Amino acid sequence: QVHLEESGGGLVQAGGSLRLSCSAPGFTFSRNGMGWFRQAPGKEREFVAGINWIGSTTFYAMSVKGRFTISRDNAKNTLYLQMNTLTPEDTGVYYCAGSREDGVYYAPYKYEYWGQGTQVTVSS
Repeated sequence: QVHLEESGGGLVQAGGSLRLSCSAPGFTFSRNGMGWFRQAPGKEREFVAGINWIGSTTFYAMSVKGRFTISRDNAKNTLYLQMNTLTPEDTGVYYCAGSREDGVYYAPYKYEYWGQGTQVTVSS
């Protein structure tokens, strides 16, 4: 069983920044496509960003493009999401996801591994 663990969430004022991290104790995801999703209260889970196995290709939701940056350090087996210029609309639970394949994917069904999520709250 693969478990992904997110960290770095918290409360921040609008305009601020946060960096989320995702690790996988006991599992090396250096050959896996990875992604970030989020779920706001009362809404469905939505794609935020994805990255291929080596970090050479990324893809973003239009709502975060230019503000968020997904990256990975395979040597540290860690995935990141740098979030800048946060707005209250970015509030939600952020999930790290891993695919068995090595590309960039935006569809949730392409990801087999999920973390428990970390809460991000942006106050106005």
